[in-house]
Amino acid sequence: MPEFAAHLSAGFEQILNIKTLAYAFLGVLVGTLAGVLPGIGPITAIALLIPMSFGLEPATGLIMLIGVYYGSMYGSSTTAILIRTPGEVASVITTLDGYEMAKQGRAGPALATAAIGSFVAGTVATAALMLLAPLFSKAAYFIGSAEYFLLMVLALFMVASLASGSVLRGLISMQIGLAIAMVGLDLQSGVPRFTFGSPNLSGGIDFVLVAIALFAIPEALMNLAKPKGASSPDAQKLKGSIWMTREDWRRSIGPYGRGSVLGFLLGVLPGIGPTLSSFASYMLERKLSKNPKEFGKGAIEGVAGPETANNAAVGGVLVPLFTLGIPGSATTALLLFIFMMYGLQPGPQMMTSNPDLVWAIIASMYVGNLMLLVLNLPLVGVFASLLKLPAIPLYVGIISFAILGVFAQSFSQFDLFLLFGLGLIGYLLQRYNFPLAPVVMALVLGPMLEQNFRRTMSVSNGSLMTFIERPISLCILVLIFIVVVLPKILTLYKRRQMKKSVDNQIETIEKSS
Repeated sequence: MPEFAAHLSAGFEQILNIKTLAYAFLGVLVGTLAGVLPGIGPITAIALLIPMSFGLEPATGLIMLIGVYYGSMYGSSTTAILIRTPGEVASVITTLDGYEMAKQGRAGPALATAAIGSFVAGTVATAALMLLAPLFSKAAYFIGSAEYFLLMVLALFMVASLASGSVLRGLISMQIGLAIAMVGLDLQSGVPRFTFGSPNLSGGIDFVLVAIALFAIPEALMNLAKPKGASSPDAQKLKGSIWMTREDWRRSIGPYGRGSVLGFLLGVLPGIGPTLSSFASYMLERKLSKNPKEFGKGAIEGVAGPETANNAAVGGVLVPLFTLGIPGSATTALLLFIFMMYGLQPGPQMMTSNPDLVWAIIASMYVGNLMLLVLNLPLVGVFASLLKLPAIPLYVGIISFAILGVFAQSFSQFDLFLLFGLGLIGYLLQRYNFPLAPVVMALVLGPMLEQNFRRTMSVSNGSLMTFIERPISLCILVLIFIVVVLPKILTLYKRRQMKKSVDNQIETIEKSS
């Protein structure tokens, strides 16, 4: 424990200066705004801010961009509660009871419990990240190229199967991401792949360009395509005190604790992330409640639990990112690229080769959560008023910012054509309910997936048996089977049972007649 204290103290020494604190505040502020404005989300906000981070030191740039991530989790609860419009998918479940509380004139306590729960979760998750990351790093030394390959396959399949209702659509999206990742020169032979003879594609397609094209452009186009007058309703007026009563505190403390633990543990699992953590927390609180009928009608536990869980999950998803170099969501896939952009490689050696950076980020998360608490409670009315901004100037501004950011990277007109070409693909994917998260995950993991598979084949002389001969890789293969095959088997079994039940009922009716 003294070792943890020394590392954390060194981390605070690095960040407690005006420049770093200013960028940390900018990150959480932009994240809050991204959460408040429906449809923006953390990945779009981070993608748009990447060009700004180019001239910064790695610690400062990463502190700002990670602040955007957990800041957006805070902000998304504001619109979910006030106008039943979640800024992030993870806050969809918050609308059930948060909006009902707002209609009853209790928007203040709903917003307060969301902000306080988010602060508690962020603090607990940061502490857990601090304690578990070194342990994960040591355990990771037992993982070889075969295990890394299978872990990446597991992460891809989990995201593909959980990102949408259709596994087939998730897998198609994953294949699109892998195809984009293959564009450029082969890493070993130097042979051009999928460049169609164009020298502009020989270096591959830049990840920042793809991230902006798939998220910022489609969202702006979809909102600009809405009929004139189709805008969000006015925000509910904040009535009464913003402070929680003693009864509100009593009913919220349990969900704070349970949501923090549940959200962090689920966040560690690839593909789960904040969204399913918030849904799981809501179901848990409803099951444990003495008055489950209140849920959906303004139960404060229905706000406190999910909002705590989705913020705790942010700390959870950073554990495999820091220690294994494996992102658990589309947003952490983008963060992985940013690490590599700075010449850093998250993985087992990260805690030993770059301890100052890691502990500075962990210390910044403590400070950032405190900033968010101070920022969110007094400025709820200000953030709500942002929803009254006209849609056309807002989203035209986003497209302009996207063009500027992409062009500033390479000053290439070809990249602008790519931006809008991929943006159109992203628009069509979103229009027909194909998830975008598997595209981003596959794009980041594709090159590493290929390298680890080739390395494994080289070590084993081309034998695939190496995947079942190693105990850890065999366990991961079993997990992949459970994730991919078992749900299908259970679905077929349930259908067969239902068909059998219907046939029995028909037979009974025929006999009785």
